[in-house]
Amino acid sequence: MDKKDILKQERDAAWRKEIRGKIKNKERTGFERVSMPEEAPLVRRRSYVEVNKGLTSEAAMLEARRCLDCANPTCIQGCPVEINIPKFVKNIERGEFLEAAKVLKETSSLPAVCGRVCPQEKQCEASCFYTLKLAKPPVAIGYLERFAADYERETGNVSVPETQPSKNIKIACIGSGPAGLSFAGDMAKRGYDVTVFEALHEIGGVLKYGIPEFRLPNNVVDVEIDSLKKMGVTFETNFIVGKTATVDDLKEEGFKGFFVGSGAGLPRFMGIPGENLVGVLSSNEYLTRVNLMEANKEETDTPILKGKKVAVIGGGNTAMDSVRTALRLGAEKAMIIYRRSEEEMPARVEEIKHAKEEGVEFLNLQNPIEYVGDAKGYVRQIRVQKMELGEPDASGRRRPIPVQGSEYLLDVDTVVVSVGVSPNPLIPQSLPDLKTTDWSTLVVDEESLHTSVSHMYAGGDIVRGGATVILAMGDGRKAAEAMDKEFSGMVESTSLGKA
Repeated sequence: MDKKDILKQERDAAWRKEIRGKIKNKERTGFERVSMPEEAPLVRRRSYVEVNKGLTSEAAMLEARRCLDCANPTCIQGCPVEINIPKFVKNIERGEFLEAAKVLKETSSLPAVCGRVCPQEKQCEASCFYTLKLAKPPVAIGYLERFAADYERETGNVSVPETQPSKNIKIACIGSGPAGLSFAGDMAKRGYDVTVFEALHEIGGVLKYGIPEFRLPNNVVDVEIDSLKKMGVTFETNFIVGKTATVDDLKEEGFKGFFVGSGAGLPRFMGIPGENLVGVLSSNEYLTRVNLMEANKEETDTPILKGKKVAVIGGGNTAMDSVRTALRLGAEKAMIIYRRSEEEMPARVEEIKHAKEEGVEFLNLQNPIEYVGDAKGYVRQIRVQKMELGEPDASGRRRPIPVQGSEYLLDVDTVVVSVGVSPNPLIPQSLPDLKTTDWSTLVVDEESLHTSVSHMYAGGDIVRGGATVILAMGDGRKAAEAMDKEFSGMVESTSLGKA
């Protein structure tokens, strides 16, 4: 039975028909979308309390009524991990919250994470019937996903997905970010013995070091990881594959298949004068020191610059995380400098909104061209050039063009550069046969995500160069399915360049 037939069969279940029959579609489409309760800006800007407070049971059930339980659920097509969205939403509508959480876990290893940080507005909600056909706000799928996962955790009824009998095949997963965790969960369900190797001392990858607790609390991540442990996944921390042990060493220990999800943790800079001044640092370092090493706490051994005038360069979610972190570290002035307009910003609309509410200043259509320091080598000013938008470039966004004679000096004492990242180079360096692109990402088969090395797959930022949590998770699922087919003898083992 294919996926469409399964979806139809589940939609035809008696309880689903009963739910659909209780309220006419015309009435459902008349309900207004619920709002997410938020902590007050003046409270949260100096605190690590979570900004979004979550829906109440009543609000979740009201929002779930808006779902039409479409015969052709386009929302599922918009989800990279193909969550059965109508099924979990309709369970919320009838008050079966724990059942809704179980549905989420059929395809997602990290529902409480995704409900918080995924750009649903560009994915499942962008494919909702309300968006596509009615020009109305979509069903709040992300809010409902978070609600179901949180309800399960907060009531202490965390379900653990069933796993098939052990196949006695050892699989190594390199990296414990969203791609690796998703891959590990899907392989464990299929009965493989999975070990995840993490270079840092904490499991979670970018979920821990990259995303602040005011957006994604660490304990939420830990509960989802604990479920993977209960499924039989083993985790090794402080283990750098390529240094602590090579892939060949792991093969000698009996590992048969490999998934590379080591991310893109190498920061990029702009190559402008003054980048070596004290006080100019990457968003990777800035966020890692705070999120993973607790540099924001007085008792910590990890130092961090707590600047009073902080400028963050960039317009993505990481830039928003960095500038909002600066406020929480005590900045009196926290600024975003972005060379395009706000409309072109890649950050989520919600993150921009939250940053503005907290007092962040946005210097759009402006670009740093030099950092100016004092006699002791500390950054003290940025030479900024104003920009205007020209014709669209290869990305489809209008190209920023410098405005001649528009330069000015801006006083700062800390600069956080958030203009992109590059893939972790350790794995390619230790495997000469592993093919990479000109951008140092791994070359993979588009369908299977198989690399040029036999029995080795890859996904997430090491392949994409920088993407969302949910896209990385989708890669993990895709690679798990392909590897399972290979080891089940359903397809021949092939690698790029050797097929």
